[in-house]
Amino acid sequence: MKAIKETNFQFPGQTNFYKGKVRDVYTISNQFMAMVVTDRISAFDVVLPEAIPYKGQVLNQIAAKFLEATKDIVPNWVLAVPDEMVTIGRICEPFKVEMVIRGYLAGHAWREYTAGKRSVCGVSLPEGLKENDKLPEPIITPTTKAAVGHDEDISREDILAQGIVSIKDYEQLEAYTRALYQRGTEIAASRGLILVDTKYEFGKVGDQIYLIDEIHTPDSSRYFYAEGYQERQDNGTAQKQLSKEFVRKWLIENDFQGKVGQVVPVMTPEIIESISERYIELYEQITGDQFVKNEAEDIYTRIKSNIQECLRSLS
Repeated sequence: MKAIKETNFQFPGQTNFYKGKVRDVYTISNQFMAMVVTDRISAFDVVLPEAIPYKGQVLNQIAAKFLEATKDIVPNWVLAVPDEMVTIGRICEPFKVEMVIRGYLAGHAWREYTAGKRSVCGVSLPEGLKENDKLPEPIITPTTKAAVGHDEDISREDILAQGIVSIKDYEQLEAYTRALYQRGTEIAASRGLILVDTKYEFGKVGDQIYLIDEIHTPDSSRYFYAEGYQERQDNGTAQKQLSKEFVRKWLIENDFQGKVGQVVPVMTPEIIESISERYIELYEQITGDQFVKNEAEDIYTRIKSNIQECLRSLS
């Protein structure tokens, strides 16, 4: 299958188009949002030059499954999933923070810890931790949601002091975040996985808070295999994981962290295929379903037709 790097549709009633790092988002009649999850891949807030076959399908289908599985905790933005790569939902005013929650010391938090920091986003961390150790309890380490460039760590205190989110709403976001992480942890455990850390985004319509964007996908979350986790920790060996972290590590090993002057290493067909396979592996592992590749000859026509038909039914 040819990877879908970008779309450029025109729909009746289209009032806006936004191209994100991974998603192409169409606003229809200022009422609905049609989100196409492309096969683009980003790391260190940089969109990499090559797209990954089936990545968009994997992300959209995992997100749809988990949004459905958590709507009893918090309502979400989804109205329909008319295509393997498309979600259509209500337009929400997004909060300008992303709620990151961590149950283990990994990724960005570990990089901060090894740099000598014992506090992440205002949350204190104990001495003597090793990479991938389980934290005494999950911690929330929010980031600002940047329109362009890098998201930045921010503390709860600064969010409230700067008036980015009201205290009433922020306390509700924290409660939703902890409940969602607990549900995600339970589902992961039932599949032999550990949900290491993840992020949630929320928006508002009137006074109602909605969960928006994607959840519990390899782009927004980090998973370890539960079997052998403790043994690997005791031996000081790397954890077997399913997340986008392996892409970041490959980039770091090839001298790229998104800094000025750095060049993305060549993404060979072998690298692209291996990333695609890892995404499919996570889909099957976390959902328990076999991944069915949609190999339509003209995927653009399929996506556009499915969106149009869905919008007609919603209008």
